[in-house]
Amino acid sequence: MHLLIPYAAPHSERGLAALRSLKLPHLSRLLGRLRPAECLGHDEYSLTPPHELAHAQALGWQADDGCFPWAARQAARDGITVGQKAWGLLTPVHWHVGTDQVTLPDPANLHLSAQESHTLFEAVKPLFESEGWEMAWGAPMRWYAAHESLAATPSASLDRVIGRNIDLWLPSSPQVTLIRRLQNEVQMLLYQQPLNDHRVGLGALPVNSFWLSGCGRAQAEATTPLQVADSLRGPALASDWAAWADAWRALDEGAVQEALTASRDQLPVTLTLCGERRAQRFEPQAMGLWSRLKPPTPAVAPVLEAL
Repeated sequence: MHLLIPYAAPHSERGLAALRSLKLPHLSRLLGRLRPAECLGHDEYSLTPPHELAHAQALGWQADDGCFPWAARQAARDGITVGQKAWGLLTPVHWHVGTDQVTLPDPANLHLSAQESHTLFEAVKPLFESEGWEMAWGAPMRWYAAHESLAATPSASLDRVIGRNIDLWLPSSPQVTLIRRLQNEVQMLLYQQPLNDHRVGLGALPVNSFWLSGCGRAQAEATTPLQVADSLRGPALASDWAAWADAWRALDEGAVQEALTASRDQLPVTLTLCGERRAQRFEPQAMGLWSRLKPPTPAVAPVLEAL
């Protein structure tokens, strides 16, 4: 069993305050039965966040920062024949233009229906096809594009960008020049889209751009019993630390307790805790009789704060 927990630790002061008052008894007992192993990541400015890096490692993937082929993987799961083409994920988004910066709210808050998504997809599709790109619709929030230039195009994970100034996450490499131009053209096209006028009339956010991520060619995947517990993601991205703490408590009573039970039954359990900067893996350790009868229960907060 390998349990991977994204957003296990916050980076903000308010988040850290919520963390320090959090009681996670099952996680403490589980950490007492494991030992720290490899640590991935180094800061909060990598294009690939630590949880995606740890997931990619578990899959056996090799790639540079921001070049893991999540789009090709998800496209295949959506029933698209990906072959050896280089794919990218185009997420329909709303760019909020403020006085001094442009931010990207969580695209999930668009509540885009399949019909609305198809309408917008068909509107922007000719712009990409005129540049020799192949387009495919996967789901309301998942549009796909295939183009040779995407084989080595670094891109920031959407998780890095949500709620933040997008300028920090727009690479200036030569590969993205065309993408920036397409973003500008899409923005102008969607500004005139009647569907967006209708959404605004209903009090919904308009879709006025896209975010490109997960570029690359599909890679073979290692068979791994990985369980990704992502219930902390939504509250963390929304900076709702009370909800995040509640989600952690539920996770501690759920998947973490299951992992603890498996460890007590002498089954091999691996735990990976991921924050904004690092992902720390914990593996089984040899334990003497006394340690098995009364394993240590380390404090959880210092472990999580180090992430």
